Amino acid sequence: MTGGLLFALTGAALFALGVAGVLLIAHLLRRILAFNLMGSGAFLVLVGLAQRNDVPDPVPQAMVLTGIVVAVAATALALALTRKLHGLTGQIALPEDADD
Repeated sequence: MTGGLLFALTGAALFALGVAGVLLIAHLLRRILAFNLMGSGAFLVLVGLAQRNDVPDPVPQAMVLTGIVVAVAATALALALTRKLHGLTGQIALPEDADD
């Protein structure tokens, strides 16, 4: 088993854990963390599979660096919106639908 394949499998496991967290957890801060876990898993898969003959390809690595910057900005926005929701409702969970 090569190092790149090990990174890719670890990334797939992190992505699966993140998907489960996003779908199953109602608390918004934990959901944001699970979403970040999904992103980290996707980055690991990209870096792990971006090797040809044990030589890393620089294009996927540049995409991952750009993705990290975008993920930090998206996390900051999500946290700001969560803080605003907490200020308005006093809760850190999304309100339930009236139809349920």
